[in-house]
Amino acid sequence: MKKNFALIGAAGYVAPKHLKAIKETDNNLLAALDKFDSVGVLDSYFPNTDFFVEFERFDRHLEKLKRRKGISLDYVSICTPNYLHDAHIRMALRRGANAICEKPLVLNPWNIKPLIEIQKESNRNVNTILQLRLHKSIVALKKMVDEGPKDKIYDIDLTYLTSRGSWYNSSWKGEINKSGGIATNIGVHFFDMLLWIFGGVTENIVHKHDMYSAAGYLELEKARVRWFLSIDYDNIPISVKLKNQRTYRSIQVDGREIEFSSGFTELHTKSYQEILKGNGFGLIDAQPSIQLVHDIRNAEISSLREDYHPLLLKSKKVQYI
Repeated sequence: MKKNFALIGAAGYVAPKHLKAIKETDNNLLAALDKFDSVGVLDSYFPNTDFFVEFERFDRHLEKLKRRKGISLDYVSICTPNYLHDAHIRMALRRGANAICEKPLVLNPWNIKPLIEIQKESNRNVNTILQLRLHKSIVALKKMVDEGPKDKIYDIDLTYLTSRGSWYNSSWKGEINKSGGIATNIGVHFFDMLLWIFGGVTENIVHKHDMYSAAGYLELEKARVRWFLSIDYDNIPISVKLKNQRTYRSIQVDGREIEFSSGFTELHTKSYQEILKGNGFGLIDAQPSIQLVHDIRNAEISSLREDYHPLLLKSKKVQYI
């Protein structure tokens, strides 16, 4: 049977991925909400869905569908700014629906325990999008580590450069109390992937964390990780710029490149397929990465010593020893 969805944050950057996933899993979108009305994208997926710019009317509409027509809401897809995720998850559970929330699930680790309690009371589920866990190359990497020597410590270099224009820091994404900063907003699913494969954190050093870039060094149970994240176009390699591309992803494991530059376009649909089968990633799954990105943005900036990402040599605002 088709499931009934509502979507909050229809004008956002990530909303089309969720709309596509709802459509491709052959489900219904009953209503969509955004305070901005630039939502023509709805016509490509659900042209007849009811759209609202005010939360109160959106909520009332869902209530009327239930009471007057017997149409129940099964899922709420949440594509809103990061700092609103907690409130919108709670709204979904109160409405008697399951939640599917974009990353990061919440900004602070202490938000998770109350959600676990509300989830239990409502008898509904909170799911988050941790799409890298479904990427073929990442799944293969985890299999290699799981089947490899139990005492082996891997050396990892993680680089994610996704250049953004000046609009980025003028939007809510540039406000650390709303987005969580660079490491949270563009990095949380990479940190989740690392923790999922290589185990928990034993040491966390942050070398840089500003509006444009973040970098540091992690020791995990099975890995030493040098990481660098940035929205600054100047950090993009020349070879990528020559292809007129603005994004660069790289994971090197013991000096060997793990190819995962492709295969991203279907991951939200695959995430929905797994959620609908009862195999989604929930609050407990997300908790370690939420704790880590919280710790990163609250860490003191360390001077560069031995284990730092090589791209930091291009940075103007780091200390050297």
